[in-house]
Amino acid sequence: MKNVSIEPHFASTCPALRIGVVEARVVNSESNPELWRLIDNEVSHIAATYKLDEINKRPAIQATRKAYRAFGKDPNRYRVSSEALCRRIVKGMGIYRIDTLVDLGNLISIRAGYSIGAFDADHIDGDQLTLGVGRDGELFHGIGRGVLNIEGLPVYRDRTGGIGTPTSDEERTKITLDTRNLLLLVNAYGEEMPLDETLAYTTELLRQFVSATNITTTIIPASQFAEPQ
Repeated sequence: MKNVSIEPHFASTCPALRIGVVEARVVNSESNPELWRLIDNEVSHIAATYKLDEINKRPAIQATRKAYRAFGKDPNRYRVSSEALCRRIVKGMGIYRIDTLVDLGNLISIRAGYSIGAFDADHIDGDQLTLGVGRDGELFHGIGRGVLNIEGLPVYRDRTGGIGTPTSDEERTKITLDTRNLLLLVNAYGEEMPLDETLAYTTELLRQFVSATNITTTIIPASQFAEPQ
C-alpha cells in the first residue's frame, strides 16, 4: 500500500482537491478491441458535445487549470492531460493506442474530465508519495516528451523525485506490458463526474479488462492537510 499526502501549502492553495487512489494487481496486454469499442463511443460523444474552445470550460479541467495559475504555470502552454486528450478528439486526431492499462486510464480521463496518473507501483521508490509544487531545475523526464519543465506544476514525489504531474507522468514509473502492480491517482481539483462514481467505474474497467485483483480504493481530501487558519 502506498501512502499519499499533500504538502500543507499546496493543500491550502487547492482546498477543494480530492485525490482518488486505486491500487490493484493487474495483467496488462496489448490494446483490447472490446475496450476500444467503449473508447470509440466516448470519443464520438465528446466530438459531438464540445467545440474546441469549450473543452477548457469542463468543470474538472477548468479547476485544474485554475490550480496551475495559482502556482504560476500557464495552462495553455502546459496543458492538463485530460484537456489535451479532448482537444485531440475535437480536432479529429483521435487518441493514441498504447496498451490496455494506459488506454483504460485515457478512457476514464476523457469521460470524467480528470487528469489520471497511472504508475507501475513496483518502480515507485518507497511507500510514501507527497503532492507538492515543481521546483526550478527539478529533473523530470515526461513520457515521450523528454525533459519537462515542471516548475510550478503540481507534482507527486517519491524518495527519488517526481513521478507524476497533471500534464505528464515520468518515464521512471510508467506503465508497461510488464506492469503487475498498479497505482492509479484521480486528480479531482473540482468535481465533474462524482469521484466515488469515477472510482467505481475505474474498478469495473480494471476487473473487466486487466483481470484486476486485490483492488483497494480511497479518497484523500486536501482539507485534512491544509495549514491551520
